[in-house]
Amino acid sequence: MIEVKHLFHELDILLIDLLKSLEPSDWEKTTSAKLWNVKDVASHLLDTNLRTLSIQRDRHFGEKPPKINGYDDLVAWLNLLNADWIKATKRLSPNVLISLLESSGKEVSDYYVSLPDMEEAIFSVAWAGEEKSLNWMHLAREYTEKWHHQQQIRDAVGKPGLLQVRYFEPLMATFMMALPFAFAKENAANGTVIEIRIGGEFTKSWWLEKNQDYWKLLNQVSNPPTSIVQLEDKIAWKLFCKNLRPVEVLGQVDISGDFNLGRKVLDMVSVMA
Repeated sequence: MIEVKHLFHELDILLIDLLKSLEPSDWEKTTSAKLWNVKDVASHLLDTNLRTLSIQRDRHFGEKPPKINGYDDLVAWLNLLNADWIKATKRLSPNVLISLLESSGKEVSDYYVSLPDMEEAIFSVAWAGEEKSLNWMHLAREYTEKWHHQQQIRDAVGKPGLLQVRYFEPLMATFMMALPFAFAKENAANGTVIEIRIGGEFTKSWWLEKNQDYWKLLNQVSNPPTSIVQLEDKIAWKLFCKNLRPVEVLGQVDISGDFNLGRKVLDMVSVMA
């Protein structure tokens, strides 16, 4: 289980302090989300807060989605909702956004902390291949959303990032939960091991092992790795959030051993996009 409940209120405080420190020109700066500037990302974080309180806490679903036939349909629907919200909140000032984020953020974090870890979550974590998820996994996913959007703002305005072990380790641990799903159709001999090394301000390895016709994420293995993939922390989070794509980072990634197998790691996606 990945523990994140104790970090939600901290992220709220860090976000509000960050936004209050911005100059007027900072709000228009482009982010790694490409189509969104800093103000758009802050607006999206507000949308996430309000939807969490309305849908998850209050069970008010509002708009009914169109017929969802699969993952791609779900992503298209979410992207449409996001775009509608960003367009509407162009009318809001930065001060109004900060005020709404400050009040709603506390309510959301209180709600997250109240959820029993081992009960079934309202939504599954689809990018990890789960049809049903427990609350601890759902909250870990929600943590990555709050972390990476705040990090997009920090990157855009040149503020220190959230790469400290306290914040970055649970982020990467959650992202890595997508690896078995990403490799589900990848053929390899039983016992094949792929090591993923994250380096930089934060350093840690994860191992993916093929065992009895499925892939399993492990904290340690006995077999030597068939492929080793080494990524810098500042690249890893952008890659797994689709802010960067594999072709953009290949020259900055070290893959030793079986290149084709290791290259598959770069296709992993740990967001609904």
